[in-house]
Amino acid sequence: MPFDAFSEVPDEALLIAFANGDRASAEALTLRLTPKVMGFAVRMLGDRAEAEDVAQEAMLRLWRIAADWRQGEAQVTTWLYRVTSNLCTDRLRKRRGVGLDTIAEPEDGRPGAAHGLLEQARASALEAALADLPDRQREAVVLRHLDELGNPEIAEIMDISVEAVESLTARGKRALARALAGRRAELGYDDD
Repeated sequence: MPFDAFSEVPDEALLIAFANGDRASAEALTLRLTPKVMGFAVRMLGDRAEAEDVAQEAMLRLWRIAADWRQGEAQVTTWLYRVTSNLCTDRLRKRRGVGLDTIAEPEDGRPGAAHGLLEQARASALEAALADLPDRQREAVVLRHLDELGNPEIAEIMDISVEAVESLTARGKRALARALAGRRAELGYDDD
């Protein structure tokens, strides 16, 4: 069956179909969810190789629990983001003993045009500012503003109240604005 045929099938239905032996459902769900998980992990960790490991582990855990999935208790994406968040947090905690100078900067494969350089500088500035945020603020800001999830889903992923999500994202955004305020002109954000 072509993967387009799965585009309207809910995540939970694909997971249950996989648990019942349908490999095509697993492939469709993998193609749908892995890029989301990977993007989230890259933004949380700032390291593509580590993020690939985390995304792979998160997807493996999803396949392991497929047979025991209890319908209606949680969304598949919420469960998967939660697992990914926990895996990222574990890796970030392990890093704390490592100096920032020893962690390799992520590679950027974009061409060297002026626009590309400006975008790279903006992305680097944002990554650096995100890295300086406390872990929970960074997680809330990334899920809300980069992964564009709603506050209720973020609250479920982070196992906190919606009000706590709002507070974390507001404090995170204020901290990012302060961290980047002095670099507006350098990053091409003129006050016209």
